[in-house]
Amino acid sequence: MRTIGIIGAGHIGSQVARLAVSNGYSVVISNSRGPETLTGLIEGLGPNARAATSFEAAQAGDIVVVTVPLKNYHAVPVEPLAGKIVIDTNNYYPQRDGHILELDNESTTTSELLQAHLPSSKVVKAFNHIYAAELTIHGQPAGTENRRALVIAGDDQGAKDVVAHLLDQFGFDTVDAGPLKEGWRIQRDTPGYGPRRTAEALREDLAAAKRYHDR
Repeated sequence: MRTIGIIGAGHIGSQVARLAVSNGYSVVISNSRGPETLTGLIEGLGPNARAATSFEAAQAGDIVVVTVPLKNYHAVPVEPLAGKIVIDTNNYYPQRDGHILELDNESTTTSELLQAHLPSSKVVKAFNHIYAAELTIHGQPAGTENRRALVIAGDDQGAKDVVAHLLDQFGFDTVDAGPLKEGWRIQRDTPGYGPRRTAEALREDLAAAKRYHDR
């Protein structure tokens, strides 16, 4: 897998693009305003990156990162993502996204919403609990003492293995929270959301997480 498609060129998307090109991947990145608005970013990323539409980014990527405001997830193209691993970085912020009943009553999670929208894709939650700027400064080689860890969640073990390998290349250990339905354990306002954590500490954070209605 040598090409990473990125739908969303904001803080997380642009930083993932930098990590990808620095690790030998080609990047095809899109935003909601059109490829012509990404000229500056592409110049900074170099010759292994190009701007495209979201459909083209979805089509080109061996792995595709969806990093758009949650309220816009219905705009993610479905057909070109069939059968592909899709990394979901979404978080739910009602003040930005409006209220979503299924998330307010905690009957589902952000990544399960995206999975329902992309029924033939293999959605893996990742990159949602780290500040964007830290993605390119906190990575360390495998085996480094106190290496930072990041959480993943997903329903397809093979897809999770691929994403864990990608995280290792990017400089992070991986903690598997389980299926997508367990992704709430690393949503906003949980212990592991935001701070730098080792794998051991992050597992403790996941275990300590509480549903909003239980607080």
